[in-house]
Amino acid sequence: MRIYHNPRCRKSREALNYLSECGYEVEIIKYLENKLTSKNISDLLKKINLSPEEIVRKNESLWKTKFSKMNLKEDELIDILSNNPALIERPIIEYKNSGVLARPIENLIAFHEKVGELNN
Repeated sequence: MRIYHNPRCRKSREALNYLSECGYEVEIIKYLENKLTSKNISDLLKKINLSPEEIVRKNESLWKTKFSKMNLKEDELIDILSNNPALIERPIIEYKNSGVLARPIENLIAFHEKVGELNN
């Protein structure tokens, strides 16, 4: 199990605690320190079945002032996310060939239940 994690984010810490309490060995990716490549983001989006726009933190001032009015193609938006990781919504959980945007935490709980069913 892998978490794309921001330790300063309460929701991200909650997700990490939940995974630990469930007994998962968790690989922590601090994506703000170790930026994701555009390919990393593209691959992750396929696993979580979301578009780039669905993982943008639209309330961030950087997004509002610099990018919100632009008509961006998906690959352009992925490049922006790669270069501005603070714009990536968090936390994202990756497990094998699937994953989930774990915000709200209920998304993670449902994902955990689904993973448990698949492993039984």
